[in-house]
Amino acid sequence: MNESLSAARAFLGVEHSVLGRPWRGRLDALGEARALAIAQVHGIGDLLSRVLAGRGVTPGNAQDYLEPTLQKLLPDPYCLKDMEAAAKRIAGAIERGETVAVFGDYDVDGAAASALLHDYFRACGTPCLIHIPDRILEGYGPNAEAIQNFAREGAKLLVTVDCGTMSHAPLTEAAKVGLDPIVLDHHQAPEVLPEAIVVNPNRQDDLSGLGYLCATGVVFMTLVAVQRRLSRERGFFSASRPMPDLLAGLDLVALATVADVAPLTGLNRAFVDKGLALMRARGRPGLRILGDIAGIAGPPTLYHLGFLIGPRINAGGRIGDAALGTRLLSLTDLVEARRIAEALDRLNRERRELERATLEEALRQALDRLDMESSTVIVAAGDGWHPGIVGLVASRLKEKFRRPAFAIAFDANGMGTGSGRSIPGVDLGRVVRAAAEAGILVKGGGHAMAAGIAVARERLRDFECFLEENLSQAVAAARVGETLLIDAPLTAASANANLLAGLARGGPYGAGNPEPVFALPAHRLADVAEVGNGHVRLRAVAGDGAKIDGIAFRAASEPIGRALYGARGSLVHLAGTLANNGFGAKDLVQLRLLDMAPADGLCQPFGRV
Repeated sequence: MNESLSAARAFLGVEHSVLGRPWRGRLDALGEARALAIAQVHGIGDLLSRVLAGRGVTPGNAQDYLEPTLQKLLPDPYCLKDMEAAAKRIAGAIERGETVAVFGDYDVDGAAASALLHDYFRACGTPCLIHIPDRILEGYGPNAEAIQNFAREGAKLLVTVDCGTMSHAPLTEAAKVGLDPIVLDHHQAPEVLPEAIVVNPNRQDDLSGLGYLCATGVVFMTLVAVQRRLSRERGFFSASRPMPDLLAGLDLVALATVADVAPLTGLNRAFVDKGLALMRARGRPGLRILGDIAGIAGPPTLYHLGFLIGPRINAGGRIGDAALGTRLLSLTDLVEARRIAEALDRLNRERRELERATLEEALRQALDRLDMESSTVIVAAGDGWHPGIVGLVASRLKEKFRRPAFAIAFDANGMGTGSGRSIPGVDLGRVVRAAAEAGILVKGGGHAMAAGIAVARERLRDFECFLEENLSQAVAAARVGETLLIDAPLTAASANANLLAGLARGGPYGAGNPEPVFALPAHRLADVAEVGNGHVRLRAVAGDGAKIDGIAFRAASEPIGRALYGARGSLVHLAGTLANNGFGAKDLVQLRLLDMAPADGLCQPFGRV
């Protein structure tokens, strides 16, 4: 990728778009040469070759990149620190028929990881208890009461998934009541770990290079190690006790990887590629029914997982019964699966309304207090806000103001539960942990792009000052370097289903493997209209008369939406990604607008709004 963007030539001459960003070509001279070599060596089309080169692919690894397989990409699970000890203890529990307790987080990753373990233990005939904590009453991570309940129900082994890395006291309690604790997690870890077997690729002494895995990916790796131990070393499986099909769980790994916005690099690309293929077969009842209720038509995509399936599974943990997601994902009973899927869909509608009302108040706070030139972080807080939706509100604030953002819900006792979301290049988890270690926060943790906190009302201002002091340089640098990277120019006539099919070979696209961004030069805006919940639909016409439809999501009251209305009838440069907005004989390629600029290179009369 281009490492000297500031010196690069503006793409289509756009130095200052409607959103205030310069446009740059993703490829520098070396990248252009690499793209040409990929095209020549592998007989790949020029456009796909450019996309691959822009993501660091070389002629030497292009074929493997286009065909991500577990056979090539799955490493020895024992490369993870403490994996051998974890696999030995879990295999032993299975052999002895011990009851295993699983404590999972209340988000999609925790639900999928818990369901993956449950499926495996069920196939092995191992008793399994699962507890997903109530977000409000119990908070994040294992707690003493839940652990004591596990012990009373006869559990001998405790496995925490997507949590536990910083849970010193609860895991000490587990050992006291007779449970051996194992942590399968991926969150950033302190130097001193709890007294447990901790398998976490982000612990400081782990050298596996698998820090991009979500927790469900870590669980999958653990089960590979467990199965290897049970089959090769102990001969546990037989004709009467068949070996579980680990690959059947890749739909859960794919769902969690996408919903947790884990980078689609390395092993994750194979996980998601194979998981999507499994979902197309519609074999898991819960996912099939929830997808139908969500209105998914045709083959599932990353968009469906991230924006239709994931939010519905999360809704239980946000404002309802946190265990619903895990139960849905592990059910075989179709009637019960439909009942839970319908409950999650209803909770998701309620969640959207809560989010809308809270976001309105948070935006008012931010606009009243924000100095657009000097503010580093957006912090909004309110009494009585629902703690289950603060992460969503923080994400919306981050998107609108292009800065890290926190949303915090205070209860009647003055204790705030908050979530933060960051921008590329700004490590939020590190600063949150530092604030907790400094005593400013009651607790805090997370990773670079997202973090969770608990803060007393009287320390809120101290926390804001701590963020400003510790993030100002990183945020300033990130915003100075903010550009829109363009993979290639395109015209309306060439944006067709065949093009999308060719580009799909470089997918799956997402975090770490960004969707290709194309610029459509000098297209006339023929139509602009608001649709749905604040989206803006557009139609653009090229000089040869070819047309393309597009949409700008949640843009009606935003600068880009106002700019679209102001530019009706004008020639503009459009930049965005392409998506199939129909299926089968109704293939319709749609532009998902990211940015725009007037074709004369000036942001007049509609540019900076």
